[in-house]
Amino acid sequence: MKIKDLRKDFIDSLSELYGLEEARSFFYLLSEYKLGLQRVNIALELDRILNKEDLSYFKEAKIRLLHEEPIQYIIGDTEFYGLLFKVNQHVLIPRPETEELVDWIVKDWQSINNTRKLTILDIGTGSGCIAISLATALSNADVYAIDVSEQAIEVAKFNAKYHEVDIQFMHSDILEMNSLPHKFDIIVSNPPYVRELEKEEIQANVLENEPSIALFVSDENPLIFYEKITALAKEGLTDTGALYFEINQYLGVETKNMIQEYEYEFIDLRKDINGNDRMIRACNTKNIINE
Repeated sequence: MKIKDLRKDFIDSLSELYGLEEARSFFYLLSEYKLGLQRVNIALELDRILNKEDLSYFKEAKIRLLHEEPIQYIIGDTEFYGLLFKVNQHVLIPRPETEELVDWIVKDWQSINNTRKLTILDIGTGSGCIAISLATALSNADVYAIDVSEQAIEVAKFNAKYHEVDIQFMHSDILEMNSLPHKFDIIVSNPPYVRELEKEEIQANVLENEPSIALFVSDENPLIFYEKITALAKEGLTDTGALYFEINQYLGVETKNMIQEYEYEFIDLRKDINGNDRMIRACNTKNIINE
Protein backbone atom coordinates (compact mmCIF):
# COMPACT_ATOMS: atom_id res chain seq x y z
CA MET A 1 0.00 0.00 0.00
CA LYS A 2 1.18 3.50 -0.84
CA ILE A 3 1.28 6.34 1.69
CA LYS A 4 -1.48 8.20 -0.18
CA ASP A 5 -3.79 5.18 0.09
CA LEU A 6 -2.95 4.62 3.76
CA ARG A 7 -3.62 8.29 4.49
CA LYS A 8 -7.04 8.19 2.85
CA ASP A 9 -8.08 4.97 4.60
CA PHE A 10 -6.77 6.14 8.00
CA ILE A 11 -8.43 9.57 7.89
CA ASP A 12 -11.71 8.26 6.46
CA SER A 13 -11.92 5.65 9.24
CA LEU A 14 -11.43 8.19 12.03
CA SER A 15 -13.05 11.37 10.75
CA GLU A 16 -16.57 10.44 11.85
CA LEU A 17 -15.42 9.98 15.45
CA TYR A 18 -12.86 12.77 15.69
CA GLY A 19 -13.62 15.14 12.83
CA LEU A 20 -11.55 15.61 9.69
CA GLU A 21 -8.87 17.92 11.06
CA GLU A 22 -8.11 15.88 14.19
CA ALA A 23 -8.03 12.65 12.17
CA ARG A 24 -5.52 14.29 9.86
CA SER A 25 -3.42 15.49 12.79
CA PHE A 26 -3.29 11.93 14.16
CA PHE A 27 -2.05 10.62 10.81
CA TYR A 28 0.71 13.21 10.58
CA LEU A 29 1.80 12.71 14.19
CA LEU A 30 2.08 8.96 13.65
CA SER A 31 3.84 9.46 10.31
CA GLU A 32 6.47 11.65 11.91
CA TYR A 33 6.96 9.19 14.76
CA LYS A 34 6.95 5.94 12.76
CA LEU A 35 8.04 6.95 9.25
CA GLY A 36 10.24 9.90 10.14
CA LEU A 37 8.24 12.12 7.79
CA GLN A 38 7.05 15.55 8.79
CA ARG A 39 3.79 16.81 7.31
CA VAL A 40 5.55 18.99 4.76
CA ASN A 41 7.43 15.94 3.43
CA ILE A 42 4.43 13.64 3.04
CA ALA A 43 3.44 15.25 -0.27
CA LEU A 44 6.82 14.23 -1.70
CA GLU A 45 6.43 10.61 -0.58
CA LEU A 46 2.80 9.84 -1.51
CA ASP A 47 3.76 7.00 -3.87
CA ARG A 48 6.16 5.36 -1.42
CA ILE A 49 5.26 1.72 -0.77
CA LEU A 50 4.99 0.89 2.91
CA ASN A 51 6.28 -2.37 4.36
CA LYS A 52 4.21 -4.79 6.43
CA GLU A 53 5.61 -3.52 9.72
CA ASP A 54 4.60 0.07 8.99
CA LEU A 55 1.15 -0.96 7.81
CA SER A 56 0.66 -3.09 10.91
CA TYR A 57 1.65 -0.16 13.12
CA PHE A 58 -0.90 2.17 11.54
CA LYS A 59 -3.59 -0.52 11.65
CA GLU A 60 -3.05 -1.06 15.38
CA ALA A 61 -2.94 2.69 16.01
CA LYS A 62 -6.22 3.14 14.15
CA ILE A 63 -7.89 0.43 16.23
CA ARG A 64 -6.65 2.03 19.46
CA LEU A 65 -7.86 5.45 18.33
CA LEU A 66 -11.27 4.00 17.44
CA HIS A 67 -11.38 2.82 21.07
CA GLU A 68 -10.62 6.45 22.03
CA GLU A 69 -7.19 5.80 23.47
CA PRO A 70 -5.19 9.05 23.67
CA ILE A 71 -2.70 9.55 20.85
CA GLN A 72 0.02 10.33 23.43
CA TYR A 73 -0.25 6.81 24.88
CA ILE A 74 -0.11 5.29 21.39
CA ILE A 75 3.02 7.22 20.46
CA GLY A 76 4.39 6.77 23.98
CA ASP A 77 5.54 10.30 24.67
CA THR A 78 4.45 13.93 24.70
CA GLU A 79 6.01 17.36 24.94
CA PHE A 80 5.82 19.51 28.08
CA TYR A 81 7.58 22.81 28.74
CA GLY A 82 9.86 22.17 25.77
CA LEU A 83 10.88 18.71 26.96
CA LEU A 84 9.87 15.23 25.82
CA PHE A 85 8.25 12.91 28.38
CA LYS A 86 7.42 9.23 28.22
CA VAL A 87 3.78 8.62 29.15
CA ASN A 88 1.60 5.55 29.56
CA GLN A 89 -1.63 4.52 31.27
CA HIS A 90 -0.02 4.82 34.70
CA VAL A 91 0.38 8.60 34.46
CA LEU A 92 -1.70 11.57 33.43
CA ILE A 93 -0.93 13.21 30.10
CA PRO A 94 0.59 16.62 30.96
CA ARG A 95 -1.65 19.59 30.15
CA PRO A 96 -0.80 23.09 28.88
CA GLU A 97 -2.29 24.57 32.06
CA THR A 98 0.35 22.78 34.09
CA GLU A 99 3.03 24.34 31.88
CA GLU A 100 1.68 27.71 33.00
CA LEU A 101 2.12 26.68 36.64
CA VAL A 102 5.72 25.61 36.00
CA ASP A 103 6.43 28.86 34.20
CA TRP A 104 5.05 30.86 37.14
CA ILE A 105 7.42 29.07 39.50
CA VAL A 106 10.42 29.48 37.20
CA LYS A 107 9.81 33.21 36.81
CA ASP A 108 9.41 33.63 40.58
CA TRP A 109 12.60 31.79 41.46
CA GLN A 110 15.02 32.08 38.55
CA SER A 111 16.95 35.04 39.95
CA ILE A 112 17.12 33.50 43.43
CA ASN A 113 18.27 30.20 41.89
CA ASN A 114 21.28 32.02 40.45
CA THR A 115 22.46 33.02 43.92
CA ARG A 116 21.75 30.00 46.12
CA LYS A 117 20.69 26.36 46.08
CA LEU A 118 16.95 25.74 46.25
CA THR A 119 15.00 22.77 47.59
CA ILE A 120 11.87 21.74 45.68
CA LEU A 121 9.17 19.18 46.43
CA ASP A 122 6.65 17.99 43.81
CA ILE A 123 3.72 16.12 45.38
CA GLY A 124 1.87 13.71 43.08
CA THR A 125 4.59 13.76 40.45
CA GLY A 126 3.05 11.35 37.91
CA SER A 127 5.25 11.41 34.81
CA GLY A 128 7.63 13.75 36.64
CA CYS A 129 6.86 16.58 34.23
CA ILE A 130 6.75 19.30 36.92
CA ALA A 131 9.74 18.10 38.92
CA ILE A 132 11.94 17.47 35.88
CA SER A 133 10.99 20.73 34.17
CA LEU A 134 11.85 22.64 37.35
CA ALA A 135 15.10 20.70 37.80
CA THR A 136 16.05 21.63 34.24
CA ALA A 137 15.04 25.30 34.43
CA LEU A 138 16.26 25.83 38.02
CA SER A 139 19.44 23.82 37.79
CA ASN A 140 20.80 24.97 41.16
CA ALA A 141 18.18 23.02 43.08
CA ASP A 142 17.72 19.78 44.98
CA VAL A 143 14.45 18.31 43.73
CA TYR A 144 12.26 15.72 45.46
CA ALA A 145 9.10 14.08 44.14
CA ILE A 146 6.39 12.00 45.81
CA ASP A 147 3.75 9.73 44.30
CA VAL A 148 1.41 7.08 45.66
CA SER A 149 1.81 4.97 42.50
CA GLU A 150 4.92 2.84 42.12
CA GLN A 151 4.20 2.51 38.39
CA ALA A 152 4.09 6.29 38.03
CA ILE A 153 7.40 6.63 39.85
CA GLU A 154 8.99 4.17 37.41
CA VAL A 155 7.84 6.34 34.51
CA ALA A 156 9.11 9.48 36.26
CA LYS A 157 12.49 7.83 36.96
CA PHE A 158 12.82 6.96 33.27
CA ASN A 159 12.06 10.57 32.32
CA ALA A 160 14.53 11.95 34.87
CA LYS A 161 17.27 9.67 33.55
CA TYR A 162 16.45 10.64 29.98
CA HIS A 163 16.83 14.33 30.81
CA GLU A 164 19.88 13.71 32.99
CA VAL A 165 18.50 15.37 36.12
CA ASP A 166 18.84 14.08 39.66
CA ILE A 167 15.45 13.71 41.37
CA GLN A 168 14.95 12.07 44.75
CA PHE A 169 11.77 10.00 44.32
CA MET A 170 9.64 8.85 47.25
CA HIS A 171 6.83 6.31 47.13
CA SER A 172 4.29 7.51 49.66
CA ASP A 173 0.64 8.43 50.20
CA ILE A 174 0.63 12.12 51.10
CA LEU A 175 -2.65 11.70 52.98
CA GLU A 176 -0.90 9.37 55.43
CA MET A 177 2.15 11.56 56.02
CA ASN A 178 2.40 13.50 59.27
CA SER A 179 5.36 15.62 58.21
CA LEU A 180 7.68 16.27 55.30
CA PRO A 181 11.26 14.94 55.33
CA HIS A 182 12.72 18.46 55.71
CA LYS A 183 12.01 22.06 54.75
CA PHE A 184 11.62 23.21 51.15
CA ASP A 185 11.78 26.52 49.34
CA ILE A 186 9.16 25.40 46.85
CA ILE A 187 6.33 22.93 47.36
CA VAL A 188 4.20 22.31 44.28
CA SER A 189 1.32 19.98 43.60
CA ASN A 190 -1.18 19.18 40.89
CA PRO A 191 -3.23 16.72 42.94
CA PRO A 192 -6.51 14.98 42.04
CA TYR A 193 -9.23 17.61 41.92
CA VAL A 194 -12.04 16.54 39.56
CA ARG A 195 -15.24 15.89 41.50
CA GLU A 196 -17.42 12.90 40.68
CA LEU A 197 -20.18 15.31 39.64
CA GLU A 198 -17.87 16.71 36.96
CA LYS A 199 -17.27 13.36 35.24
CA GLU A 200 -19.80 14.18 32.54
CA GLU A 201 -17.53 17.04 31.44
CA ILE A 202 -14.57 14.69 30.97
CA GLN A 203 -13.91 13.25 27.53
CA ALA A 204 -14.31 9.50 27.14
CA ASN A 205 -10.69 8.99 26.15
CA VAL A 206 -9.62 10.50 29.49
CA LEU A 207 -12.19 8.62 31.59
CA GLU A 208 -11.38 5.25 30.08
CA ASN A 209 -7.61 5.52 29.84
CA GLU A 210 -5.97 7.96 32.24
CA PRO A 211 -5.49 6.81 35.86
CA SER A 212 -8.56 7.69 37.93
CA ILE A 213 -6.46 7.79 41.12
CA ALA A 214 -4.73 10.88 39.70
CA LEU A 215 -7.94 12.59 38.61
CA PHE A 216 -10.89 12.20 40.92
CA VAL A 217 -11.95 13.19 44.43
CA SER A 218 -15.25 12.79 46.23
CA ASP A 219 -17.96 15.43 45.96
CA GLU A 220 -18.11 15.55 49.76
CA ASN A 221 -14.44 16.43 50.31
CA PRO A 222 -12.99 17.81 47.06
CA LEU A 223 -10.17 19.73 48.77
CA ILE A 224 -8.85 16.78 50.74
CA PHE A 225 -5.41 16.85 49.06
CA TYR A 226 -5.12 20.63 49.12
CA GLU A 227 -5.88 20.87 52.81
CA LYS A 228 -3.47 18.08 53.73
CA ILE A 229 -0.64 19.54 51.63
CA THR A 230 -1.32 23.07 52.90
CA ALA A 231 -1.10 21.83 56.48
CA LEU A 232 2.15 19.96 55.81
CA ALA A 233 3.59 22.96 53.98
CA LYS A 234 2.89 25.23 56.94
CA GLU A 235 5.72 23.45 58.77
CA GLY A 236 7.54 22.14 55.70
CA LEU A 237 8.29 25.43 53.95
CA THR A 238 11.30 27.59 54.67
CA ASP A 239 10.55 31.07 56.02
CA THR A 240 10.89 32.51 52.52
CA GLY A 241 9.34 29.54 50.73
CA ALA A 242 6.17 29.31 48.66
CA LEU A 243 3.40 26.79 48.02
CA TYR A 244 1.98 26.37 44.50
CA PHE A 245 -1.12 24.46 43.39
CA GLU A 246 -2.91 23.67 40.17
CA ILE A 247 -6.59 23.77 41.13
CA ASN A 248 -10.12 22.92 40.08
CA GLN A 249 -11.39 25.88 38.05
CA TYR A 250 -14.74 25.76 39.86
CA LEU A 251 -13.22 25.84 43.36
CA GLY A 252 -10.79 28.74 43.14
CA VAL A 253 -12.40 30.86 45.84
CA GLU A 254 -13.01 27.85 48.08
CA THR A 255 -9.40 26.72 47.76
CA LYS A 256 -8.08 30.21 48.47
CA ASN A 257 -10.33 30.54 51.53
CA MET A 258 -9.12 27.18 52.86
CA ILE A 259 -5.49 28.22 52.48
CA GLN A 260 -6.20 31.50 54.28
CA GLU A 261 -7.20 29.49 57.35
CA TYR A 262 -3.54 28.44 57.62
CA GLU A 263 -2.48 32.09 57.90
CA TYR A 264 -0.37 32.50 54.81
CA GLU A 265 0.24 36.22 54.41
CA PHE A 266 0.17 36.40 50.60
CA ILE A 267 -2.21 34.22 48.57
CA ASP A 268 -2.57 34.77 44.83
CA LEU A 269 -5.23 33.12 42.68
CA ARG A 270 -4.31 33.17 38.99
CA LYS A 271 -6.26 32.35 35.84
CA ASP A 272 -4.95 30.21 33.00
CA ILE A 273 -4.75 31.19 29.35
CA ASN A 274 -8.41 30.22 28.93
CA GLY A 275 -9.56 32.56 31.68
CA ASN A 276 -10.25 29.84 34.27
CA ASP A 277 -9.11 29.95 37.89
CA ARG A 278 -6.26 27.44 37.71
CA MET A 279 -3.30 28.24 40.00
CA ILE A 280 -2.62 29.44 43.52
CA ARG A 281 0.56 30.66 45.19
CA ALA A 282 0.80 31.03 48.97
CA CYS A 283 3.78 32.46 50.86
CA ASN A 284 4.77 34.73 53.76
CA THR A 285 7.22 36.97 51.94
CA LYS A 286 7.16 39.37 49.01
CA ASN A 287 10.70 38.43 47.97
CA ILE A 288 9.59 36.02 45.25
CA ILE A 289 6.48 37.84 44.08
CA ASN A 290 6.86 38.89 40.43
CA GLU A 291 3.66 40.10 38.82
